[in-house]
Amino acid sequence: MPTKAVERLFTRLAERGSGSYGLSDVSQLEHALQSATLAEAQGGDDALVIAALLHDIGHLVTDTDEALAERGIDDRHEVAGARTLDLVFGPSVADPVRLHVAAKRYLCTVEPDYFDLLSADSVRSLELQGGLMDEAERTAFEAEPGHRAAIKLRRIDDAAKVPGMETPVLQDYRDMADGLAAAHQGG
Repeated sequence: MPTKAVERLFTRLAERGSGSYGLSDVSQLEHALQSATLAEAQGGDDALVIAALLHDIGHLVTDTDEALAERGIDDRHEVAGARTLDLVFGPSVADPVRLHVAAKRYLCTVEPDYFDLLSADSVRSLELQGGLMDEAERTAFEAEPGHRAAIKLRRIDDAAKVPGMETPVLQDYRDMADGLAAAHQGG
């Protein structure tokens, strides 16, 4: 059954996702669709696919289009997005979103070659987001229940910046999202 909350999220992504995605040559909507497509191709469950689709919704939930990173400010989009997604889908979708920035920091800390794979805008935002993790942060991240899904999401996020990549359209994910939302709401 379609839900109004999912409708609002999909409308927000459709209406506000045409802007460029950082320094890459794809829009935010293209990045979202590529992320969901890659999650599906890798055998991700519905929660990971929808988390991939909506992982950057925190950039779009406010009514401003400011590029805060360009001004040296971390917009904490992962927190805003996870808060919104938790209400609709619960932790199976929200936790990987909440942790996908920490997963970048974690991977840069534990896999020295990972940093070289980051796009220019991911490198720029890394310092704003806290840089490499210290031992306590790494241990805390590894203790998070959603950390493995967040690492998968992070790798998907990094790969989903391909100009011209063919993907399904946004509405192709609607039934999946509505099903997850209904399950979370108990019906």
